[in-house]
Amino acid sequence: MELKVSTRSHAGHALVAIAGEIDLYTAPRLQQEFTRLLQDGPNRVVIDMSLVEFCDSTGMNVLLSALKRMKEQGGELDVAAPRPAVRKILQVTGLDSVFTVHDEVPEEFLISEGS
Repeated sequence: MELKVSTRSHAGHALVAIAGEIDLYTAPRLQQEFTRLLQDGPNRVVIDMSLVEFCDSTGMNVLLSALKRMKEQGGELDVAAPRPAVRKILQVTGLDSVFTVHDEVPEEFLISEGS
């Protein structure tokens, strides 16, 4: 399955929307997007995972790597709206205590297309 990644930035915040499956084959695409995004130096990133159907350990490692880089830059990286299967992975691995996990995308990140 294909992985779709789109990023919207506004006032030092970035929303990364991911759709599809994050696995060994698609994780490099996500890694590239985070590398590009973190060069811009946002102070807060929220990852919208509402359309992620599957995420394996490779995908979780990409997320952890991005979190580490954000913290090194003094920023925050949160996970939002994970589906039950992804939430279970976060819980089983203990990553739900490493990431700030929101039930839905925080309102301040729901930037209208016109702004």
